[in-house]
Amino acid sequence: MLSLFQILMLLLDVLWFFIIAHVIMSWLINFQVLNLHQQFVAQIWYGLNRILEPIYAPIRRILPPMSGIDLAPLVALIAVYALRIILMNNMQAFY
Repeated sequence: MLSLFQILMLLLDVLWFFIIAHVIMSWLINFQVLNLHQQFVAQIWYGLNRILEPIYAPIRRILPPMSGIDLAPLVALIAVYALRIILMNNMQAFY
């Protein structure tokens, strides 16, 4: 059962990294540091969008419109961190 706990923590860590990478990439694209006409950048961007859109979509339906500000990544990061806290506090159930 400890292996299950470690796998769940690894998946949450990877999700955390993907969300942070997506946020940083969106800033760099908006400030025109990165260009979506470059094939490598576009592939990474569209890959991250395909991975994270199923997570962001339900959050965006709940959040009110914020006139161009997308708070879905922030809510997703808070949810991932909350899940990590819940798992760490209930770690003894995995033994």
